[in-house]
Amino acid sequence: MSHEILHPKHWKPARGYANGVAAEGRMVFTGGIIGWNANQEFETDDFVGQVARILRSIVEILAEAGARPEHLVRLTWYVTDRRAYLDSLKELGAVYKEIIGRHYPAMALVQVAALVEDRAKVEIEATAVVPK
Repeated sequence: MSHEILHPKHWKPARGYANGVAAEGRMVFTGGIIGWNANQEFETDDFVGQVARILRSIVEILAEAGARPEHLVRLTWYVTDRRAYLDSLKELGAVYKEIIGRHYPAMALVQVAALVEDRAKVEIEATAVVPK
């Protein structure tokens, strides 16, 4: 395994994320990825649909560095509507598992007033560590 999940034994279990991750290897960072395709065109205004596109884009970027989803150690989500996120947890979980698998890195989610692209509902930054 390329990383170690950090979770104090006396803490309540984290669901869908890790509180901390320790890793060694080649670090891979993405910029903020939004829900448009390779041609920088939005195919949907649906929150879950945009997240699916973002996660697929992250996987494609990781592949360029020889990394896979299980090498992810951190995801930072920026959403324009936290209610849209909370109301979609079940669907988001299914999409996440389909694209990333059952690997849950450290995550943070922040609601922002707006993103640079008007149609973007979410932006995600990713960090991965590929073992040596």
